[in-house]
Amino acid sequence: MKPFNGYIVIVCVLALLLSSCKIGREFSRIENTGMPEHFNGAKEVQMPGLSTDDIGWSTLYQDTVLQNLIDKALENNKDMLIATARIKEMIASKRISFASMLPEVSVEAGGQKEMLNYGGDDPKHDPEFRVNMNIGWELDIWGNLRWKNDAALAAYMQSVEAQRALHLTIVAEVAQAYFELRALDRQLAIVRQTLVSREQGVQFAKLRYEGGLISEIPYRQSLVELARTETLVPDIENEIKLKENDLAILVGDFPSSFIPRGQRIDEIDFPGELPVDLPSSLLRRRPDILQAEQQLIEMNAMVGTALTDMFPKLSLTGQLGGESDELGNFLQSPAWFISSFLTGPIFNFGKNKARHAAAQAAYEAQVYEYEKTVLNVFAEVNNAISSLEKARTMRLSHQKLYDSANSYHQLAQLQYINGLVSYLDVLDSQRQLFDAEIALNDATLNELIATVDMYKALGGGIIR
Repeated sequence: MKPFNGYIVIVCVLALLLSSCKIGREFSRIENTGMPEHFNGAKEVQMPGLSTDDIGWSTLYQDTVLQNLIDKALENNKDMLIATARIKEMIASKRISFASMLPEVSVEAGGQKEMLNYGGDDPKHDPEFRVNMNIGWELDIWGNLRWKNDAALAAYMQSVEAQRALHLTIVAEVAQAYFELRALDRQLAIVRQTLVSREQGVQFAKLRYEGGLISEIPYRQSLVELARTETLVPDIENEIKLKENDLAILVGDFPSSFIPRGQRIDEIDFPGELPVDLPSSLLRRRPDILQAEQQLIEMNAMVGTALTDMFPKLSLTGQLGGESDELGNFLQSPAWFISSFLTGPIFNFGKNKARHAAAQAAYEAQVYEYEKTVLNVFAEVNNAISSLEKARTMRLSHQKLYDSANSYHQLAQLQYINGLVSYLDVLDSQRQLFDAEIALNDATLNELIATVDMYKALGGGIIR
């Protein structure tokens, strides 16, 4: 047994030495030359060491009803469940790839018995029993299996980053849909409140018309305004139902489910500023950028795989066990063998070289895809900064417009009671107040959505 042990040790040492080589170019991060030092329009925020991803979405979205909807969506959303299953698949694939670098061991056991009879006078019974352990191992001389393992690991990381990106998207989509629903609720409340005023105005105009204080025209005009306002109710109610259906699907429910309500849209309060840190930190935070980088790593590993496919492959096979014609002598009859095979391409019309060239071209294309992703992300952040700034300005302007329209309406009503203006002036003030209130509601919604977009663009929404 000593020669046997020595031979095995020599083979294992040689295998380890040969497997320490790995040819091909290791991946290095893409240098984003020309990257701006600051985002356009970003204001300096005195929050040392704080970035947007440090702000949990429950801190930004403080409405408890909205928080429950987001939690439910992250748990039950079908796209999220698909992404989670995809990660499980990639974990299994990664394990398969890693196991391919290790020896494969199998066991076989068997027995047979045959009768031999030559001439018919002396039959012989020939039993045979055997148990063998088989070992097969492809030595990773050039790093082919390690490149494949790197590719599998990168594919797994892509699935992780894809799930994180989906996490951001779901948080943002649920928040936006909820705000849109609350804006529609507010719009319906404004219309119904206006309907009450219109009905009171019609009754008042009718009394004055029947009393001969005004002509028929103001009375008919009040009926027109009442009918026009009534036509708005069914449309808004339908939009509310459609938005509830959208939210139900986002949280993983059937569209018939009721969506609870929390704060009114004009009661929702957001922080005055979101911290905007250096653009370079965004490369380490945005899941889509990290996913694109992992795609680069995978493509680089595929180049290494294609390169090492052009070199010979060395495989070891061995068997250790026992074989005997009697069970009692089985352990006293050891048997083993070990062999190696070297296989490699000689002439295949340039197929392997073409595969390597194709892999290099695919890697080059992926470099441009990565750079394109970075550019799109920077554009998204710059657009979000600009949109949020303008949305806040518009909301403040519409607040002033509403205040002025409300004062105008109050004055018109007072002067009409005192007989200083006509009822048409009152109707005009009502129209302007209604339009200003609807516009303020829309501006408030736009600011909320712009904040959601800004939070998502800066990579916020991963932590609760």
